[in-house]
Amino acid sequence: MLSKLKSELQSLANPKQAEILQRFFKTGKGQYGEGDVFLGIIAPKMREIAKKYKDLNIKEIQEILNLKYNEARWIALLILIHKYNKSSLEDKGKIFYFYLNNTSKINNWNLVDISAPHIVGDFLLNNYNKKQLIYNLAQSDNLWEKRIAIISTFAFIRKEKFDDALAISEILLGDEHDLIHKAVGWMLREVGKRNLQAEEEFLKKHYKDMPRTMLRYAIERFEETKRKRFLRGLI
Repeated sequence: MLSKLKSELQSLANPKQAEILQRFFKTGKGQYGEGDVFLGIIAPKMREIAKKYKDLNIKEIQEILNLKYNEARWIALLILIHKYNKSSLEDKGKIFYFYLNNTSKINNWNLVDISAPHIVGDFLLNNYNKKQLIYNLAQSDNLWEKRIAIISTFAFIRKEKFDDALAISEILLGDEHDLIHKAVGWMLREVGKRNLQAEEEFLKKHYKDMPRTMLRYAIERFEETKRKRFLRGLI
């Protein structure tokens, strides 16, 4: 079955689309996605493949995660999410730690964003005594582990639990990477969709020290006058 999946991926390869994706996901030397390789497969096709091979076991999922192609790892993560959702509480824990042991393979923002809330976030939401693990990730030297930390809190935010999202946002305020600025701003905006007061209180305390991109993402849904006041430092 695994060999069929690999063959199917190769048959769907589109070199022109792959070239576009290589640029979009910054895979050049010195860029955040340096060394990542794309086949050029569109998302609907990847979802079809993930559905077709959803019953792969953990060993087989590991083998797909080990492949150099971004699309293969994306599919592996979709299969892993399916397996997680179907698992017992005990097996959810095993999948959670399997995920954490493979963060080196979850090494572009599309891979983090498709998976972190559904595995890391969900598991910690239901095993809150282990939440220190995302704080450890937030203080990692690894870009993707930091993004996993903040994006995982989306699971909390969806359940109207904002404290950890705000606390991790505070930890990451001084981060230098644009992808962290965008991720934190996005999660702050999601907090604001559900509790505008909570977001505004955080912003009033920190907005003058926030990277501009982070602030812009966070206030994207504000009405224009308020948005301009934040941007001009007039709050």
